[in-house]
Amino acid sequence: MNLQLSRPLIFFDLETTGTDIVADRIVQISVLKIHPDSSEESRTRLINPGMPIPREASAVHGITDDMVRDQPHLRAIARGLFDFFSRCDIAGYNSNYFDVPFLVEEFARCGIEFPQEGTKLIDVCTIFKRKEERTLTAAYKFYCGKILENAHNAEADVRATFEVFKGQLDRYEDLGSATVEELHDYCGREEIVDYARKLTKNEAGEIVFNFGKYKNQSVASQLDYAQWMVDSDFPESTKTILRKIISAQSS
Repeated sequence: MNLQLSRPLIFFDLETTGTDIVADRIVQISVLKIHPDSSEESRTRLINPGMPIPREASAVHGITDDMVRDQPHLRAIARGLFDFFSRCDIAGYNSNYFDVPFLVEEFARCGIEFPQEGTKLIDVCTIFKRKEERTLTAAYKFYCGKILENAHNAEADVRATFEVFKGQLDRYEDLGSATVEELHDYCGREEIVDYARKLTKNEAGEIVFNFGKYKNQSVASQLDYAQWMVDSDFPESTKTILRKIISAQSS
């Protein structure tokens, strides 16, 4: 792998109670931090979601209520986890569309804004889909020549994702010499306002609604609707942005 890092790059993977970032919760997180000197730090832990784990979810990742009963809730470890992510760029598999938005929302419920400004995001799945169109298991076989054992275990998945990423850099000449900033641009051609993608920006750079009857209208011009969202069942991370806009317009 020929990638020059100016600061650590974190690969992470989540297992959850489901796919709804508002209603569901994390049950396992695995984090692999790659330092500029190529040294590694790895952390994996179970998390008590504070709710029953559906059988359908347990059937996928193998984590049951009994396994998390005595584990800490995310709020108890959120600050330490945030510190571990601090001043790092972030990578994962389909992470820009699932893991990052999910973690953003979990941190928001703890009163923590994440990710930090300037954080670069690399989605290994995006690279794979644009180059080959496959799943993580197929990606692992394609790039690494191996069979992915224990799929849907967060630690196995995050390690496989890192190996696939290294294989991608070795395989594609246009990516092999790219910087983290260039890979971030390659993976994230859209400008993200909130990770639930309820908001976006128009050509003038204004924050606008990305859904519903006021889609493409600026939040500043529809403060009543913005306040309705704040008072309703929307992602807390989205509400945080809306509160700032409402406060700025009211001052």
